[in-house]
Amino acid sequence: MPCFFFTCPIMINFIRRMLGITPKQVPQNPEDVKYLIVGLGNIGPDYHNTRHNIGFMVLDAIAQDKQIAFEPARYGDKAQFRFKGRTFIMVKPSTYMNLSGKAIHYWLSKENIPIENLLVIVDDVALPLGTLRLKAKGSAGGHNGLSSIIGILGTDQFPRLRFGIGNGFPKGAQVQFVLGKWQPDEMETIQPLYKDCMEIVINFATIGIERTMNFFNKKPSGKTPKSPAPSGKPDQIQP
Repeated sequence: MPCFFFTCPIMINFIRRMLGITPKQVPQNPEDVKYLIVGLGNIGPDYHNTRHNIGFMVLDAIAQDKQIAFEPARYGDKAQFRFKGRTFIMVKPSTYMNLSGKAIHYWLSKENIPIENLLVIVDDVALPLGTLRLKAKGSAGGHNGLSSIIGILGTDQFPRLRFGIGNGFPKGAQVQFVLGKWQPDEMETIQPLYKDCMEIVINFATIGIERTMNFFNKKPSGKTPKSPAPSGKPDQIQP
């Protein structure tokens, strides 16, 4: 009986509290942390290489760098990789832009990912061509994809990477512009930014969104200084 009394977990914890001894908090295992990276766009050959599909294009560039491939999955194509103990799940929704929230809600729930670990990559006509802006939250700003996400998730408190596509269109022609193909001179501007986007994605997960915003939102686009968390190669390829 005495032996049981002093080895009982309840009594041990009681004695610790009486003596002012608090158990050490066990830190979360980084290998358990997942991040959902979603690039917005429309599926099908008609939308390939269009301004509205820059989210898809950025994820394709990251997948190419990490030497992984997208595979068909529910509500979109999916690829994933690991880096510094984090799992990055990249999704290109197949729901079309106006129902992007449906795919995001599904994958957040399926992978048990908190909304603060979601990063949406989206085109933005309000930003000059080639400008990148990482934001922790914000309104839809007239973007149908963001409107869908906000409506289905019930909040606008989620991170997004806004990729400026410019506003070089006459009044009333915004739809034709965003659904139009990139011009060769525009491609010369945006392609070097894929590396910036990849660094933003990696740093978002490794050093946090505040430090990442401070680092990338203030630097000129297309001129990538040494990143605070170099992307390197993934720990493990997981298609």
